[in-house]
Amino acid sequence: MAKKVVATLQGGAGSKKMTKVIKMVKSSKSDAYIFEEKVMNADEVEGFLKK
Repeated sequence: MAKKVVATLQGGAGSKKMTKVIKMVKSSKSDAYIFEEKVMNADEVEGFLKK
């Protein structure tokens, strides 16, 4: 499965560089940790991780 994700994120010459970001967040209901996954532009990664 990872090969498919990498192949779709690379794109062509005119596409933006995309990155899959996984962030661990503590749930307020059960105090357990959950993982939040997003595929986003590489320029927006720092802002997503700081939230």
